[in-house]
Order: sequence, then structure tokens, then C-alpha cells
Amino acid sequence: MPARTFDGQVLRTARRALDLSQEALGRSEGVEVDQSAVAGWESGGFPQPERLPAIARALGQPLDTLFPRDGLPDLADLRADAGYTQRSTGALIGTKSSIPVSNAERGVRRLKAEFVSRLAEAYGVTEKQLEAAQDRSFGVSPAAPPVPRSLAEKLTYLLETTFPAGQPTDDQIAAAVNRFAGVEVVSASAVEALRTGTPPPAEVLAGLAAGVVLEGLAGFFGVTPLYFQSDEELERQVVDAIGLLAVRAGSEDFALAARGGQDGLDPAMLAKISAIVAEARQQKAGPR
Repeated sequence: MPARTFDGQVLRTARRALDLSQEALGRSEGVEVDQSAVAGWESGGFPQPERLPAIARALGQPLDTLFPRDGLPDLADLRADAGYTQRSTGALIGTKSSIPVSNAERGVRRLKAEFVSRLAEAYGVTEKQLEAAQDRSFGVSPAAPPVPRSLAEKLTYLLETTFPAGQPTDDQIAAAVNRFAGVEVVSASAVEALRTGTPPPAEVLAGLAAGVVLEGLAGFFGVTPLYFQSDEELERQVVDAIGLLAVRAGSEDFALAARGGQDGLDPAMLAKISAIVAEARQQKAGPR
């Protein structure tokens, strides 16, 4: 099964929306096939994977939108997404032969370190992303990544997982946050500071304290602002919220509602909620 989903009807709809003929699409740079080939794709055929980026460009749509990926990429997928044939990879790694890349894509022999860096640059990905793709080509299950804790780690994680084919620049991120805020609250250099864990400027610290910077970042990456909160802050908010519910509902009513109003509630989750409620009541009562 191809790594990217291809639907001939979707291709036809996108082409017709631009009033583009099959022949004109076939003549597009990087596509370079005759009209019958395009007709075949729209009738149930499948183009070579390395042509998909050129088709998406010709139709003015993002590759991931027009041809969404079914799973994470292996080495062959990264090559195809960059628009290269396997035969052309010898020049990319500085050899006369594409055999090293072919062997790696088939899970026969891993790439040399210098080939990894050259291919990563050619494919427009990081060496870490290319190594992960190589692991998938060899059938190696990736180890569970460490849970990001700091703001810098969380930003790095979102950049690597949300934009695997090309990460946005610090300028682009700053512009998005400033649009959200309606005023300039961060610069590209400030975003770099947040991303790398170096102390940001004072005005950015003020924006962080007010929440507008984190809300803007959350909107850009499509996550809840709570994602950027520390574990301690999240726990405090949960305790405060459930404690307020317990006070409003009354201690007995709250316990009954939790047990009787949630059919099939996981016992472990119920125990956690009960513990949090108990802690909230204890904090409200104060030391005895």
C-alpha cells in the first residue's frame, strides 16, 4: 500500500477547479507525462510517488492536503516527498551509484553517517527525522520519546511532529502570535529564545505572564494553551476546579454524582478524582 493516499476523483476535482486540462497538468514541471497517463490516474491508476509533490504544486495545494500520508514515512517516502527517483540519489550522496540508498530503503544495509547528512539536506529534513525514517525501513520500532517538560522542549516537539516536511521559521511563528495578540508581543529573536531555552526579553516575559504569548503559540500549533503549562500548574488548576465543584455541589452530592452519573467510569479514574477532591477539601479546611 502506498504511504500516501491517492484518489483519482480528488485529483480530477482539484484539476477541474483550476480549469486545467489533463494535458496541461501532464506538461507541468516535474509531472512530465502525456494526457493518457493523467487520465489513467483519474480512472484508478497511481502515479510514481516522486511525482506527487510536482502534481500538488501544479494544482496549488499542499502535498499533505491533496495526498495525505498513511502512517509515518520511511526512507523511500522521504525521497519521494522530495521529488527524487531512487536512481538520482547517487548524485545526492556524492557517489556514482544509488545502491547505498537502495540498500537502506530495502532494509539491507544502513547508510553511512556522511550519507545521512547529505540526504537529510537534500530531502529538506533533519538528520534525526531521516534516521527515524531509516529505522522504519529496517522495521525497527521507535523508542518512546521522552515527555517534553520545558517550554523549549514542547516547542521543539511540536515543530518536529507538526511540520515534518519543513518547519516554519521563527519569523513566521512570531508573525502568527502577533496577529493573534493584535499587537507586536514577540520578535523572531524572542521566538528563537523560547525555542532554544535561552532567557527571552523582558517584554516577552510580560507576555508570557499575561498568557497572550502562550495562547498565540497554542493557536499556531493547534493545541490547547494548557499544553504549555507546567505539570505543577496543571495539577493546581485541576485541584482548584474540582474543589470548586465539590463546594458547589456539597461533599455528599458530589460523590454521588461522580458515581451515579457516569456509567462505566473507569475505577482508576474515579479513584484519582476522589483523591483530588479529598486533597481540595483538606486544603480548604486547613491544618487542624
